[in-house]
This record gives sequence, structure tokens and C-alpha cells, in this order.
Amino acid sequence: MVCSVSICAGEIFELKAELNSDKKEKKKEAVKKVIASMTVGKDVSALFPDVVNCMQTDNLELKKLVYLYLMNYAKSQPDMAIMAVNTFVKDCEDANPLIRALAVRTMGCIRVDKITEYLCEPLRKCLKDEDPYVRKTAAVCVAKLHDINAQLVEDQGFLDTLKDLISDSNPMVVANAVAALSEIAESHPNSNLLDLNPQSINKLLTALNECTEWGQIFILDCLANYTPRDDRESQSICERVTPRLSHANSAVVLSAVKVLMKFMEMLPKDLDYYSTLLKKLAPPLVTLLSAEPELQYVALRNINLIVQKRPEILKHEMKVFFVKYNDPIYVKLEKLDIMIRLASQANIAQVLAELKEYATEVDVDFVRKAVRAIGRCAIKVEQSAERCVSTLLDLIQTKVNYVVQEAIVVIKDIFRKYPNKYESVIATLCENLDSLDEPEARAAMIWIVGEYAERIDNADELLESFLEGFHDESTQVQLQLLTAIVKLFLKKPTETQELVQQVLSLATQDSDNPDLRDRGYIYWRLLSTDPVAAKEVVLAEKPLISEETDLIEPTLLEELICHIGTLASVYHKPPSAFVEGSRGVMHKRLPARTGSGESTESPDVGTAAGGSAPEAAPSIIPSQGDLLGDLLNLDMAPPTTSGPPPPTTGMQMGGMDLLGGGLDSLVGISHSVDPYAMGAGFGAAPAVMPASLNAPVGGGLGDLFDLGGVGMPMGAYIPPKIVWLPAMKAKGLEISGTFARRAGVIQMELILTNKAMSVMTDFAIQFNRNSFGLAPAGPLQVLTPLGPNQTIEVSLPLSTVGPVMKMDPLNNLQVAVKNNIDVFYFSCQYPISMLFVEDGKMERQVFLATWKDIPNDNESQFQIKDCHLNSDAASSKLQGSNIFTIAKRTVEGQDMLYMSIKLSNGIWVLAELRVQAGNSNYTISLKCRAPEVSQCVFQCYEAVLKN
Repeated sequence: MVCSVSICAGEIFELKAELNSDKKEKKKEAVKKVIASMTVGKDVSALFPDVVNCMQTDNLELKKLVYLYLMNYAKSQPDMAIMAVNTFVKDCEDANPLIRALAVRTMGCIRVDKITEYLCEPLRKCLKDEDPYVRKTAAVCVAKLHDINAQLVEDQGFLDTLKDLISDSNPMVVANAVAALSEIAESHPNSNLLDLNPQSINKLLTALNECTEWGQIFILDCLANYTPRDDRESQSICERVTPRLSHANSAVVLSAVKVLMKFMEMLPKDLDYYSTLLKKLAPPLVTLLSAEPELQYVALRNINLIVQKRPEILKHEMKVFFVKYNDPIYVKLEKLDIMIRLASQANIAQVLAELKEYATEVDVDFVRKAVRAIGRCAIKVEQSAERCVSTLLDLIQTKVNYVVQEAIVVIKDIFRKYPNKYESVIATLCENLDSLDEPEARAAMIWIVGEYAERIDNADELLESFLEGFHDESTQVQLQLLTAIVKLFLKKPTETQELVQQVLSLATQDSDNPDLRDRGYIYWRLLSTDPVAAKEVVLAEKPLISEETDLIEPTLLEELICHIGTLASVYHKPPSAFVEGSRGVMHKRLPARTGSGESTESPDVGTAAGGSAPEAAPSIIPSQGDLLGDLLNLDMAPPTTSGPPPPTTGMQMGGMDLLGGGLDSLVGISHSVDPYAMGAGFGAAPAVMPASLNAPVGGGLGDLFDLGGVGMPMGAYIPPKIVWLPAMKAKGLEISGTFARRAGVIQMELILTNKAMSVMTDFAIQFNRNSFGLAPAGPLQVLTPLGPNQTIEVSLPLSTVGPVMKMDPLNNLQVAVKNNIDVFYFSCQYPISMLFVEDGKMERQVFLATWKDIPNDNESQFQIKDCHLNSDAASSKLQGSNIFTIAKRTVEGQDMLYMSIKLSNGIWVLAELRVQAGNSNYTISLKCRAPEVSQCVFQCYEAVLKN
């Protein structure tokens, strides 16, 4: 709304006189003055009745100006605006189609509830107008009216009229009808407004060739929401959409790419057309990179997604992603990212030559990214690793500070990927120790010194030099230094006793950082109780790091591919992450491949919410910047051996109690042994714990040590049986039932009652495709005929390997039951707890890493009201339904249970349940990579805890 600026009474009076003039020209000039005043923010609402009187004219220009005024002030003057209704009705029947269209367009823009009902009849006429210009304008008006009053639009039948316009003979009317229906469907995700079928798709494709560029975009976006019946229909649509790739408008090109990327999923890879289509997709994407920088950036962000899904499309186009000297930094960084994704053994020499050149640029951010890119190339293409290391050493020799620091960070990653291969460069790295001033580079260098301490003669001196300013270092460096010195002590125990005690003392007594303190006490405890275990834990062989740790998760990538050409593809986030309200929250998925001669499971197709997932996702190693990075590999469980440890000599380090019992009160372990007796041979821990450590364990998720008093599990929760199919709807057959999980098998427990007069036989059952692939594992065993008024109970075992299709709601199951009389259909909802598998208890370290790895956007919080169980009873009850408690801690009288659930399709759900003594309301936070399951999981929690 424009801000009001005062306008003098004299000016108003003059304008009023001119507006009521008999001369048409004078009247038009007066309206122009009014609009000019309105545009600069002056309040001219006092002239409302006088301006509205000017509507009665045949002059199109004057009418447009009056309508413009009306749109601006109708909301503040709703009673006055009603005066204009008769003119609207009259204008909608004007002989001039431009005036009819102008009237209906203005109607849609006046957002006043009072007058919308008066506009229904004119709008209905315009929707069936003989002129296509009026019809296409009216189609958009329906969407605007729906935004003001949705119920009115539905009651008046405008949505059905809009659907009919999809079959209109004019392509622009079709495009606007599709745009309007898509807009309405976005605000009502569960409605099936765009009920697309092969016939309507054919009409859209016919209109596609003839409408304007924005009309083409609307139609292409609509096509992208359609799922073809088979690969032949998919190929047919692709063939008719492909010409849009050569369009001059980049938005049309990206919309066409989106449709083709989606429908390619259904084409068999051995089809000739599939490889032809791949070749056709490359040139338009390359052409987009010759546009202005802003468009280039949007194109590059979309190409980044496409390359992750189908790198073969652009594998021969590496050169177009080489950076130009005049590219803006945001384009340079995006091109660099795509270069790494396309790097392969065939083009690595070319890529490395480019990256080395970039590392000598003047732009610091770009140089850093280029150096990191060299390291990523080494990790991705093993054959190039030696050449990459050589290039990095050359860059270190330049002695440019930020280049040296980035090089050291990436060399650390190369050491992790190729152990015992390139350690000869350590000496060169150590020469640059003094020039390191960035936390990440210092932490990387400390890691290298600690990891290869046995190869560095003066490793203790190097680490001691860092220790001098321990409290001035960043947390990242402090944590890395603590771990490195413990590694050094385990490798050279006799030479570094003082050093390790010094760092443990600094970390545990002189630090306020809970992460640092926790890690210090863990190491102290390990070293003092079981040095052999300490060596196994701290010096354990580390898993090789993945070359593509920055890849987008498959399910998210699928959704983003379905949003190519939109903001989601630029942000690389699903619409639900940045669109407020109800719009844009529908999660889209790519269709499953159905081509003949090929398995329906394709390695290229990501896992849908209910689809089959791999048993275990590849473990992602946390980056060096992760404060708990090294802790994730530690076994936090107490030692399995009981009784005192076997006596050991001082040389074996067993007699050295580095902790002196100091951690006992923290971890909750009591010993009858005098805590100082063991510490006498070495520096004993302080007698008094720091005040901040007397509190319960609870700095964060890293403190999950002990389950406390979690009870034994009870039986699994089974919902009560309900009537699914009433007898009156099934010719006398009544079906009641429920679902249960027993000994790892899902059972559908049915009660069949014959309320008819005839005998029922030949029972069979079938399920429609559903979210989790539920299907009968065998036939429905009704062994004897079911006589009149007889009831029989049947248990049907179910499997989860059936065909998958996302349902709404997610746990909806459509069932068909056949007998000798007829086939009957019903739907029911199964509790998702039936899909919770028995091996769903996650390791604590894995739980911690996974919780941190799942984006915060995927976290949902719910309230469970009127629940009167304590935390132990709740944990025990939930465990009976395969909801496993990983850890429990108490903070300020509130019990916090950390839980894990694994679904039958491999999806993990992590939970934090908060139980406050004396409060019957629980709070539960759920985190999952497929957030659409969270609502169903919450419902299971509520059902289990309240029954």
C-alpha cells in the first residue's frame, strides 16, 4: 500500500470540478491527474464517487484509468466500490472484447469480499465468451477470485468450467486455464484439480506449439506433474517436448529440461532414443551459459543438479565450464563445483592444468576454492592423485599464505584417502608450520603430526609449540591438539608423559568448553583404566573418506530435479524449506523406471518416501571442522570385563592412572579401590571436581553415556479391531480388522462375518500399490465356506516387497476382497509401527552423527497430551513396538530419552522424548531424511503411550 501524502482541499475541489465536466477531454485529463497524484502517494480517495462516475464512457483509455483507480481504493472504500458493480456487469456485455476483458481483469484485482458475489454472473459469461482474449483473461480471474473466496468459486462451479477450458480451441486459453488450475492446486495440495490423462495431455502438447513463451512454461510445468502409464507414452511426450529445447527463452528451456529429466526415468537405458535424448539435452544447457551472468548462475545451479543425477549428459562439455577472466565470483565458484563433478580419468589432465592456473588468481575466495578443488580431484580420480599432490607441493612453494593453508587442509584429506602413500611430503608441510594462522589449517597440521608422529622425529616439540597458547586457540584446534597428543603418547609413552598430562589438565580443569572437557575426561578415563583399549580406540584404522561428501541426498535430489527452473533449484532446498504457509509443501518424486527388459530398481533412481532403500547408507566422515569429529569413532560402552584388571607393569602403561578416579562421579561408576592409590605412580587427578562438572551429564548429545534406569520392554501395541467394510456396502459381508507385528512378521488380522442369507466361498484378497510396498505374503486362508450369520477370524501375513506408490495419507491401504458373490473395495489405515523392524536400535555414536547430519529443516516437534507414565515406563512400553531408547539423561528435572526407529524400507527416524515429572504433556522431536513420515510416527507414539 502506498504511503499517504497530504493533498490540499483546493486541489481536491479543482479535480472534482474537472471530473464532473461535460467535456470528455477535460474529464480524461482530470483522471490522469488523479492517477498521477495516486502514483506519488497522495491520498485522493475523497474523489472516489466522482472518479467512479467517469466509468460510464466508451473511451477505452479513460476506462483503463478509472479501473486502475478503482483497484487501488476499493479496499479502503468497499461501500463505494459497490457502486461500480453495475458498470462491471454492463462492461462484461460490451461489444468490444477489449472492454469485456478489461472489466473481468479488474474484477479479479478488486479484493473486496462484499462485491465478489456480484461478480460471479459476469465472470461466468466471460468464461464462455466467443472471443478467446476474454476467455483467457477470465481464466486467470478465477484463480484470483479463488484466492479471495475459495468456497464461492467451488460453489459456483467455476473450477469445472476452468477444466473445460483445457479443451479450448485457442492455445492461449488452454495455457491460462492450466496456469489458473496449477495456482489453485498449489494452495490445495491434496485436491485433484489437474486430473491429467492421455487425452488431456495430448491437448496440452498440441497447444504447446502455438502459445506464447509464458504459456509454454505453464503447460510444461503442468506436464512435469504427470506420470505416464508406460515407457511408450513417456517417449512420445519426450519427442513432442524436445523442440522446446531450442527456444530463445531460457525459462522455457529449463521447463522442457525438467519434463525430459523426469520422463527419462521411465525409458529403458538400452533404448536408442534414450541415448539420443541424452545428446540432445547437452547443447541447450551449454547455450544457457552464453547469457548474462545472472542467467548463467541460475543455469549453473540447475546444471549442478542435472550433473549429479546424470553426469553423462555433459561429460564431453568440460571446456564450457572453464572460468573466464571477467566472470563474476558467484559464476566462477559454481563453474568450479561442476568441473569437479565432471572430472574423470579422461579429462583430469585438462582440469588440473586449469585449476593450477586458477590458484594464481588475485581473488582470494576463488583461489581457496581452486586449491580445494585440486584435493577433491585427487580423492575422486585415484590415477590423478600423484599429479595432484605434486601440484599442491608446487603451490606450497609459492609461500602465499592462504594458498599454503588451503593446500595443507586438502593434503590431510588425501592422506585419509590414500594412507601410507604420500607421507614423504610431511617434511615439506612441517617447514610451513609457523605461517599457519587459520584454525582449519592449524587443526589439519596438528592432525597430520599426531597421525604420523612415529615418522616425525620432533613431533613432541611441534605439538608442544601449539600447547603454549592453548587457551587462545579456537575450539577446533584445541580438540585436535588434545587428540593428537594422546595419539603421540600412545605411540611414544615414555617420552611424552608430561605432555599428555599437561594437555589433559588444560582440557579438563582450565577449560569452560563442555565438548573439550568431555573429550579430555574420556581420554583420561581410557588411559587410566585400559591402555590397550585406549590404543585400539584412538589409533584404530580410520575408514577411507568419500570423494563426494557434498552430494545432495538422493531423495532430495529427486525432488529438486522435479523443481528445475524454480527457486528451489537455485537454493538447492525443497520449497517447504523456504515457502511459508501451505503452498509448495508437496514433495515431488521422480517416477519409477518401467521399461521392458530392465529391472524396476535402477541405481539412478533415488529412494522415495515409501520406496525401498539400501540397508545402510554410506557413512559420511565428519569434516575436520566438526567439534565431535574424532569422538564419533569411540566406543562409549563400559568395559565388558568384570573384576579388577590384570596387573601390568609401568612400561605397559597399566600402572599409570592418568585420571585417578576423577571421572567416576561423572560417568556414574563407583569403585571400591582408593582413587588415589592408582594415581600415585603418575600425576593424580585433582581431588575436587570442577564445580561445573558436579551437574548431571547433559552438555549436549555428545554426553550420551548411560541409559540409567530404562526398564524392560512390554508387549507390542496392537490397535483395537474396527469395521473396515460394513455389511450394507458389501452385499452382507462385514470385514473388521487390525494390524499386528508378531515375531517380526506383519499380520493383518481379519474378522469376516456373513450377514447375508447365502453361503460365501472362494475368498481372495489383493492390495493396491501403497507407500511401503505392503502386499499379502500368501493367499487369504478361509478354509471352510462361510454360512449365514457365521463369523471367522483369519490372520493374513504381509510382506513389504510389493509395488510402491506414495499414498495420501501415507499409511493408507486400498484393499480388494473377492468372494463367490462379488468383488468389494475398502480402504483402511495401518499404524506405521507395524513397519518398525527389530534391528532398529542404532549405535550411540551413529545416532549422534546421524542426528547432526540430518538438516534442521527436517525436524518436527509435537505434543503428546494427558500421558501419565514416567520416562522408564514410557521407554519400556515403546520398546515393545520396536522404538528403541539409545540413551537417557536428566536435565533440571526433565528426563530426555533419545530413541531410534528403523522402518522396513530402511528409513531411519530419530527421536528425542522429553518427560517432565508432574507434567502429563510430553514433547517429542522427530528427525528423518524423509520428513513426510514424521506425522505418522508421532501418531504411533501417541497410540502406544496412551493405550
